Amino acid sequence: MKKIVELILKFLAKLILGKYKPEIIGITGSVGKTGTKEAVYTVLRSKFNVRRNIKNYNNEIGLPLTIIGAETVGRSIIGWLIVFFKGLKLIIFTDCEYPKILVLEMGVDKPGDMNYLNSIVKCKIGIATAIGSVHAENFGTTLKLYKEKTELIKSIDNSGWSILNYDDEKTRAMKSASKAKVITYGLDDKADIRAAEIKFNFFGKEDSEIQGISFKLKYKKLTSFVSLKNVLGTGAVYSALAASAAGIFYKMDLSEISKALLNYKSPKGRMNLIKGIKHTMIIDDSYNAEPKSTMSALGAMKIIPVEEGRRKFAVLGDMLELGSYSESGHREVGKYAVKYLIDKLILVGERARDIGHGAEEAGMKVDNIFHFDNSRAAGKFVQERIKEGDLILVKGSQGMRMEKIVKEIMAEPLNAEKLLVRQDKNWLRK
Repeated sequence: MKKIVELILKFLAKLILGKYKPEIIGITGSVGKTGTKEAVYTVLRSKFNVRRNIKNYNNEIGLPLTIIGAETVGRSIIGWLIVFFKGLKLIIFTDCEYPKILVLEMGVDKPGDMNYLNSIVKCKIGIATAIGSVHAENFGTTLKLYKEKTELIKSIDNSGWSILNYDDEKTRAMKSASKAKVITYGLDDKADIRAAEIKFNFFGKEDSEIQGISFKLKYKKLTSFVSLKNVLGTGAVYSALAASAAGIFYKMDLSEISKALLNYKSPKGRMNLIKGIKHTMIIDDSYNAEPKSTMSALGAMKIIPVEEGRRKFAVLGDMLELGSYSESGHREVGKYAVKYLIDKLILVGERARDIGHGAEEAGMKVDNIFHFDNSRAAGKFVQERIKEGDLILVKGSQGMRMEKIVKEIMAEPLNAEKLLVRQDKNWLRK
């Protein structure tokens, strides 16, 4: 049934795109895809009729659903018939409100995925964020994963743009595969669009709350001041830079882009700040994890001040689908936890034991490393151990359900559906 649904959705999506001819922005990478999608959408919707995929609608079913403007209906045959009817209605009749621009996160889990998505959409702009190790297990090597993601950049013709993260070596190397004009972004001075003088704005002595990030956006000889509210970590800066490049493609000036970015909100489970019990602060990065993004999150922890006597907890779950890189990747994260001055390391899952081994090798005392088989047990332990003023990072792969830990220690658990990932009925049953 799934294959039949995929084929029908692909057929309908291609007909809809052929009729309405929206310009398409495709986003790929191992880290930062969703944040970048949200930032691009935030910038462009200030001037254009734009749609982006919701939730994790970035695969062979989710992508066509986004084009149709429908949500998945699971195993309901009647539900799928209604979706197909909605697609046919768009083809037979003309919807004058159909988006002019589609911002599409394009995910790959296995070889051939990107080519399949490229067979549905023809992107005007291709954005590559950063290449890590997640899904490497399904590709055998990170090189094969890199080549798969490069297929998006190769598909952009010379009338479009390839927007590449200059600071990521693998992504920067995609330039040689591009037929389109290449625009780079990053913190490096050699990037075409760059951020300078990044500042983390703190307020409130009692619990070191974070107001957000500000930086100077630079392009050619132009400069504009950007303020990102209630976000943390340089990942949000990279997302804003990629979005700025997309805005420039659509002839927006830097002041328009900066104004639009005031409305940017980091997606659920991506470096969001949530008040915890006992007057603590939680960095909720529970959506997913791989070594590069986890080390980045630990780096953000280092720059956040806590009062003397207060502690920094890193609650880290297994990083799945790393293949042969699993052991070394987890150990590397453990070493970074020590480098970034984490006081207590709480580990969840069998693979996460290697994070502990890496931390021990880097000099962390065994008494400060704790291991649990599941997130529920870890959550109860953290709840008992944290004290007023502590800072807690929670991060792990989707399958580890680390959001359960956040819910266990957040000050207002009744707001979980509003603030946390995976709170719909299907996930809560798992």
